[in-house]
Amino acid sequence: MIIYLHGFRSGPQSWKSRSLKARMDALGLGDEFWCEQLPVSAFEAIALADAQIARCGTAPTLVGSSLGGFYATCLAERHGLKAVLVNPAVLAPLSLSSYIGTQTHMYSDEPFEFTAAHIDEIRAIEPPAITQPERYWLMVETGDEVLDYRQAVERYAGARQTVLEGGDHSFTRWDDYLDPILHFAGLLE
Repeated sequence: MIIYLHGFRSGPQSWKSRSLKARMDALGLGDEFWCEQLPVSAFEAIALADAQIARCGTAPTLVGSSLGGFYATCLAERHGLKAVLVNPAVLAPLSLSSYIGTQTHMYSDEPFEFTAAHIDEIRAIEPPAITQPERYWLMVETGDEVLDYRQAVERYAGARQTVLEGGDHSFTRWDDYLDPILHFAGLLE
């Protein structure tokens, strides 16, 4: 099972989510993919993912992009799971503080309020350290215009790391890594 956690303002309609789902469908693994719209509240987003993890018969692999990478780390630490982190938000409380106010979801244009209380929730769930870095696969592009990839490289020292020159926050070479992600998750031989 792959549990995909999207980024801030993103959703299940994101290119990365749809691309991974389409590849899994093509391989007959579509039932092994889960991605839902995450609530703005970090507590609620984690509770939603926790509920899905509890429904899994075997340990799922988490795949998280940006803020979803932060959430994937929190969940991997809580449940001892493997996680693929794509341009993850390493300093999420700090990097998101400039977004306080009215925001809109990228794919629905639905507005939502992002508050200091939401930042406090993110800060409250942040794991103090990464344990067992071998459970993680960090994927970053150096051209990420939103987050400094070097912070992730440092935070996930000891983890498998794919650091690609250029690109941007969307992780432009995503489609090149779909099968390797499925191998990492144990879903492909």
